[in-house]
Amino acid sequence: MSEMTLDGPAPSFQIDAQSISPGWQSDTRVVGDLRTDHAGETGAVYIYRGILAVSRDPKVVAFAQDHLATESQHLKLIEAILPKEKRSRLIPVWKLAGWMTGFLPALVGPRLVFKTIEAVETFVDHHYQEQIDYLDKIDRYADLKNLLEICQADEQHHRDEAGSLAGNGQEPSTGSGPLVTLWTKLVGWGSQSAVAAARYI
Repeated sequence: MSEMTLDGPAPSFQIDAQSISPGWQSDTRVVGDLRTDHAGETGAVYIYRGILAVSRDPKVVAFAQDHLATESQHLKLIEAILPKEKRSRLIPVWKLAGWMTGFLPALVGPRLVFKTIEAVETFVDHHYQEQIDYLDKIDRYADLKNLLEICQADEQHHRDEAGSLAGNGQEPSTGSGPLVTLWTKLVGWGSQSAVAAARYI
């Protein structure tokens, strides 16, 4: 079996895509989950592209570039195992939604960028955990579960880093207050709605 090495700076892991049995394709729940993962990782890539399109803050740019590389790795991993015909047909929508989710907070300031990523990654962490719990329950597809756990660990790191950079518990002059709360709730609702749509379309 040949090992698939991902492109990009300092890959966080390597995986033999051929070692992941395609048997999971007979489980409609898992197929739907991976379709949402592919849509989500596509959206994540475009979130960071949206941020980089407008932000000139050095800390934000470094953060976005680093995490864009990781999310691109995740996307390539999922594309290596999920056939094109099983992917969401709404990919252009997820690209646009992701880009706007990065672009709009970047117009406001660094803290809103970091709070946005924290909200997105909190949702993604829970979403991956639901999938991992299901694979534990059926006690199958250990290699697929390992892939999801690796991706989840990266997303948890993104969440925690974003929370730290947002200065949680502080009150900076921009990017705070009720509008931030409303925006992050909207981001969470949007993420949930996107998963529901991508599972079937």
